[in-house]
Amino acid sequence: MQKSNIGNIALIVAIVAVLVAALMVFGSSLGLWEPIVGFIASRNYNNLLGYVVVVVALVALVITLVTNSGTKGKVKSIVALLLGMGILSPSIIAMVGNPVKYPPIHDITTNIQSPPQFEFLTDSRIGAKNTLVYGGEDIAAQQRQAFPNIQPITSDLSVEAAYQKALTVAKTMGWTIVHQDPKALRFESTATTPFFNFADDVVVVVSTLERGSRINLRSVSRIGKGDAGVNAKRIQEFSQRFSQ
Repeated sequence: MQKSNIGNIALIVAIVAVLVAALMVFGSSLGLWEPIVGFIASRNYNNLLGYVVVVVALVALVITLVTNSGTKGKVKSIVALLLGMGILSPSIIAMVGNPVKYPPIHDITTNIQSPPQFEFLTDSRIGAKNTLVYGGEDIAAQQRQAFPNIQPITSDLSVEAAYQKALTVAKTMGWTIVHQDPKALRFESTATTPFFNFADDVVVVVSTLERGSRINLRSVSRIGKGDAGVNAKRIQEFSQRFSQ
């Protein structure tokens, strides 16, 4: 191995590692495997990839400095080191910051007393491991403590106008509408996470108030005991967009 090429080798290793790390995250979106496959692979191997790149880059940088191999070799080694740190960034952020602890639930609703029910989507939906049957008071209590701000949306709009606006918001958020029932003022949809392409199912129901309308949502993950707050964040974003 020529010492002058060590920077090139470090950079190539780093680029390949970045591509592999990205593939684990986005492979499901490309139809290569199920979301859980990429998630488990990333959890098991992402840090390993990052450590390998950092070690190779540091070795390359030391060699280029000791042998005075030229500016290009040093720059490539530094770039490789930065790429390795980038791969490790999720773990670094988790260690440095104060990570939020979410409850081990995956079913979030704006109405824990009477959660909206799915009528079109069933437990046999593709890739589903979780049921659409609401878990009852145990789930409600955990949501109440973790997400007390999730409440029904109230609006001055008529129920018909609120229903159409809810549909529009859902579509702008990238949800796939799988069933609409304008007469019953309800629709069901599927949302996917930007990372790993996990599918979650959402039902939206509009009801009449004395003055205006009320919108209730429920968002349920197809797999996983917990959801790292994804369903709650989805409902919160929907509420904010609807209220604009």
